[in-house]
Amino acid sequence: MIMNPVHHIRKNVLAMTQEQLASALGVTQASVSRWEALGTFPTEHQMQIRTLAGGFPGWSDTFFFEVPEAAPDATDTTDAISAASAVSTPKEALRASRIWGGRFAEGPSRVMEEINASIDFDKRLYAQDIAGSKAHCAMLARHGIIAKEDGDAILGGLDAILKEIEGGAFAFDRTLEDIHMNVEARLAELVGDAAGRLHTARSRNDQVATDLRLWVRDTLDGLDGRLAELQAVLIGHAEDHAATVMPGFTHLQAAQPITLGHHLLAYVEMLGRDRGRIEDCRRRLNECPLGSGALAGTAFAIDREMTAATLGFERPTANSLDAVSDRDFALEFLALGAVLAVHLSRLAEEIVLWCSDQFGFARLPDAFSTGSSMLPQKRNPDAAELVRAKTGRVIGALNGLLVTMKGLPLAYSKDMQEDKEPVFDAADTLALSVAATTGMMRDIVFDADRMHADAGCGFTTATDLADWLVRTLDMPFRKAHHAAGALVGRAEDKGCGLEDLSLADMRAVEPAITARVFDVLGVDNSVKSRTSHGGTAPDNVRRAAAEARRRFLVDRS
Repeated sequence: MIMNPVHHIRKNVLAMTQEQLASALGVTQASVSRWEALGTFPTEHQMQIRTLAGGFPGWSDTFFFEVPEAAPDATDTTDAISAASAVSTPKEALRASRIWGGRFAEGPSRVMEEINASIDFDKRLYAQDIAGSKAHCAMLARHGIIAKEDGDAILGGLDAILKEIEGGAFAFDRTLEDIHMNVEARLAELVGDAAGRLHTARSRNDQVATDLRLWVRDTLDGLDGRLAELQAVLIGHAEDHAATVMPGFTHLQAAQPITLGHHLLAYVEMLGRDRGRIEDCRRRLNECPLGSGALAGTAFAIDREMTAATLGFERPTANSLDAVSDRDFALEFLALGAVLAVHLSRLAEEIVLWCSDQFGFARLPDAFSTGSSMLPQKRNPDAAELVRAKTGRVIGALNGLLVTMKGLPLAYSKDMQEDKEPVFDAADTLALSVAATTGMMRDIVFDADRMHADAGCGFTTATDLADWLVRTLDMPFRKAHHAAGALVGRAEDKGCGLEDLSLADMRAVEPAITARVFDVLGVDNSVKSRTSHGGTAPDNVRRAAAEARRRFLVDRS
């Protein structure tokens, strides 16, 4: 004889009654009784039980594997009653059948149950799963594949389940593996045998492919809206700072004066491309796999156009093999997410730099800063640092799913169960990172005077000098470049800026230089001269900000 691990641990390791264990865990005695009927502890209580047991040797063996049954306790009649009634409900009957029907004579081991269960994470698909089931049921009933009264009962039951889940009253069961079987088992409890007709002409393969497409589509829509909010914040700052002069950098060395508005609009353009990739991904994924079956379609006269339209898809997928085994849409979501995360990380890095005392270009509000447990003067831009760090999670999710998918033959393999956690984690990470970036950029305060003062450091108007030599003296650019470099050297030796050199100093390098050269050497004059399309001149920036507002916030609203 064998017994389940829950019973063994309670009686022989903890030496507790059901009532005592329930009290120690803060649950009802009925919960403990149910766990013993199922033969497993819920994940959230496993560490509590380990602590109660004092970390006893052989924990993993005791938890995962069956152990010799101890002599029955004559006073523990509730255990026997629970076990005897363990398959008395539709849910328990479904569990006892192990979902796969009569093919297997024995149930899986505890280790198999542990590695196979996905309900802990795929319960996030509940709304999409129920929506897909309702669309499938309505189609089956309309075309006479199931009776109308059964269809009505199923639809009513699915609506009730949705309310239970959203109200926190639904009990998810790990022994039922996934969201699909949890919903179906509860449906059987609510509507009886009619529930068994819902899976007609459907497999979990096309079901989960549909659910995940719907979930990613919803996530893309939400992400696009949040990026539009971030763009609006950046465009607002660009409008306010169209003429705020700051140093522009290459190699993190001062290169040329630019305006803060121009700098911020660069990120607006990056985010615009990110939103374009979201739109592209959404368009490609918007095909409905439902009705593809396990891999080969179905012999029932289903209406895939109807289910596709009901769920808001543009069309049904064209090939059933591809439909159930395709995760391109998930990979594409992760790929666009990785690029977006890199853009957010670059902006976050600049926030970190700009808020340092060494730069002093900006200051984050208290709401997005932290202190130090040891250093009382510290004001750390931790929100920006974490946005920068979380980029690695999104890139890792993409790499992980690429590796999972790379060797899979057609059609579905259980490997694909591993598609959801990276997608969910990346989506959560992106949502949080965008929200944090939007909050930081909305409340950040820029120090325009400090930026202006630093804009001329490092001889940033040297290119303006070379350009003047080309325009005014018709000098070849390479010769002008050489002359400007020589004048930089002279200014460096004198410890002054280019604009502080005398005309005599200038003419010592190039005799044809006139006093008009000083008109281009100040940082304000420098940025005003950059009037080419896409350049940093303040009037350009004002026009670009208005155009960005139209392109990204008005035309796409």
